[in-house]
Amino acid sequence: MSQYKKITTLLIVILAMLVYIITFPTAFNAGTKTFSDSIPQFRERDFQFGLDLQGGAHLLYEADFSDIPYENKEQRMEGLRNIIERRIDLYGIADAYVRVTGDRLAVEIPGAHDLEEAINIIGETPFLDFREISSEKAEIREEKEKEVKDFLGKELYEIEMDDFMKLEESEIENWEVVFEDPFEVTELTGRHLESAGVSYHHITNEPFISLRFTDEGAVLFEEITERNVGKNLATFLDGELLQQARVEEKISGGEAQITGDFTIKEAQEIARDLRIGALPVPIELVSQQSIGPALGEDALNVSLLAGLIGFAFVAAFMIIIYRLPGAVSIISLSIYGLLMLFLFQVIPVSLTLSGIAAFILSIGMAIDANVLIFSRIKEETKKRGNLKDGIEEGYKRAWPSIRDGNFTTLMVAVILFFITTSFVRGFAITLILGILVSIFAAMVVTRALLDVLEESRLKKVKKFWL
Repeated sequence: MSQYKKITTLLIVILAMLVYIITFPTAFNAGTKTFSDSIPQFRERDFQFGLDLQGGAHLLYEADFSDIPYENKEQRMEGLRNIIERRIDLYGIADAYVRVTGDRLAVEIPGAHDLEEAINIIGETPFLDFREISSEKAEIREEKEKEVKDFLGKELYEIEMDDFMKLEESEIENWEVVFEDPFEVTELTGRHLESAGVSYHHITNEPFISLRFTDEGAVLFEEITERNVGKNLATFLDGELLQQARVEEKISGGEAQITGDFTIKEAQEIARDLRIGALPVPIELVSQQSIGPALGEDALNVSLLAGLIGFAFVAAFMIIIYRLPGAVSIISLSIYGLLMLFLFQVIPVSLTLSGIAAFILSIGMAIDANVLIFSRIKEETKKRGNLKDGIEEGYKRAWPSIRDGNFTTLMVAVILFFITTSFVRGFAITLILGILVSIFAAMVVTRALLDVLEESRLKKVKKFWL
């Protein structure tokens, strides 16, 4: 046996052993612990399952566009989805499903059976926006305010409930505008934020939130301050007025401050949530539901049983039809399955029913490659009368068919991954991994094992090969 073949076979054996130990480390850790406690232990990992297998929480939010320009609805909802996904990712939750339908956002979190915990994971990410006083509204409000004060003979802050009854009966039209919010929303919102942090006043040492806008936000802020010189500009967080300040001059550079009656902890929390992602539109939780894992567990058990039965039938077929090479393919297929389980844990891949279906499908594709190879090896060995040449030529002639068949399937799987929702993505990513690993198993692992057998005494027994 050549040095190259020896090294290749040895590396495959080492790889299989290492992958097995990392994937199922319990026995190895227990064995090493009996010798010495100083031997490093492999971390035990659990497989991650999707919502359909382990249950979880389903939350439905509705976006509020009442105070926001509606023309950018699709962009804002897409931005909302991305921000919620990013917030969930910070908690290390895999395969969370976030879907936008119209004004509604559905969030499914696998493993979160405590609804309150799931709601806390989404959190109350604040909606930040800047508002300016409408000149028209300001004039009307100022006029009506004078009429109301003259009629009641008191300041607005002194008005009591009885005074509202008097105003109802008065001849003052539209007196309600005196008590309405004089501000109008602007284009500048939290989605234009680049960063947010906590700073302290150099004299009073009181905390305030410092903001830096994106390039687009900086331009908007400059335009807003320019047209509001001598007027008040207000900052709202979740619809609540945080501050209003008089604009003395146009502000360039894209920086602003939010002051208020904050504690240090409150300022830090607001800044943190704004950094994670200020929502481009306010949302309200309208529905919450806990999804049980019982059905998924039954489906998982049935799927695993189907996979084992299928594997047993495939093994029997390969050994009966292809004899010794068929047995080699089963060893190669076992290494393939071990590598796939290893990747599921390490990446990690959240296993859904569709993902398990893709795994079982890729097992069939892995065997398909071996069938093509073994059929070619039979033909070439009979033609040339030499097993070594038969294996060499069989692989050369089978590779174009294996390459083209797997590549076309791989293209479809990649397209599915990029244009579909997360449940189908689970199928796609599992299928992509399965195709790549199956090519490795067929072209490297099976080939190395066949080369070992070809140089052993078994090559002389023709009924094992033909």
